[in-house]
Parts: sequence; structure tokens; C-alpha cells
Amino acid sequence: MGDSPGNDANIRFLAPARWRPSFSLRVQRAAASTHAISNPTLANIEKRWEGMPQTEQAELWMALRDRMKGNWAELTVQEKKAAYWIAFGAHGPRAQPPADEGRKTVLYVVIGVATSFAIFATMRMFAKPAPSTMTKEYQEASNEFLKRQNAEPLTGVSAAGYKGKGMVQSPPGQK
Repeated sequence: MGDSPGNDANIRFLAPARWRPSFSLRVQRAAASTHAISNPTLANIEKRWEGMPQTEQAELWMALRDRMKGNWAELTVQEKKAAYWIAFGAHGPRAQPPADEGRKTVLYVVIGVATSFAIFATMRMFAKPAPSTMTKEYQEASNEFLKRQNAEPLTGVSAAGYKGKGMVQSPPGQK
């Protein structure tokens, strides 16, 4: 039974070395978690956190994480506050947006809409007139042609009792 696949000893033995923590690393973690982190290190962490180098942030978080693996009654109040703030504080993606962010957003939207309108108006100024097929008279003539050809006799213009507009989609043309 000692060589069954579910035995933890066999799993540990078969696991590659890169998956197993080294002995010295386990000793360091055990030693680090036995004593409290100094108060000057944790003092005013809310204001200092963003300015700290990432390596220091990672080291502090790892030290707090190791301390939290043990008995929480042994944690100091400073350690509990620092761990909570690092995990859930207003930094990184949870940071408050700048005070003028809403105003800037509105300004950029207005600039974008105004620019779009200017481009649209400029294109319309230099555009050619609408084609002759876009007049109401031409489209009505197309309806008559479709009726004579008996196009779409079940549901279209040629159907008995048809009440739709057919091809007409434009206002009357200017003469």
C-alpha cells in the first residue's frame, strides 16, 4: 500500500526538483514568520506604498504573507492594518481617479464630436449632387415598371392589395 498512486510520499518523490522548494528556502520562510515586522517598516505604509520600489513592495508583502500563514493572534495591529491596506487599499487599479478626469472626458468627447461634424460638413460641401435615381418621381416610375413586369407577385409591389411604398424612399425632387 505504500506504493499506491495516491500516496503523498510517492507524489513528492516523483515531482521534479523545480516544483519542490529548497530546504534553505523553507528555513528562511520559517525564520521570517517567527518574528514581527518592525513598526518603522510598516509605519505610514498607505502614503509610502506607491513610492516604494517594486522589489521592496514584493519583499514586504511576502514577509506579511508569511506572518499571516501562522497564528493571526500573534500579528501586531500594524501588521494587520498593513496587510489589509496592501490587499484592499486604494492603490494600483483601485486608486481614485484624478479630480479633473470627468471634465477632461467631457472636453475630449466634445472635441471629437466637433471634429467629426467639421469633417462631415466639409465632405458635404464638396460632394456631388444626389443622382437622378434618388428623386421621388424616378422611384414612382420604378414602382410602375415593377408592376408591369409583375415582380414579386406574392408580397411585393405587384401583389394584390399591396399598400407599401415600394421603391419610394426620397422626398419630391426640386425642379
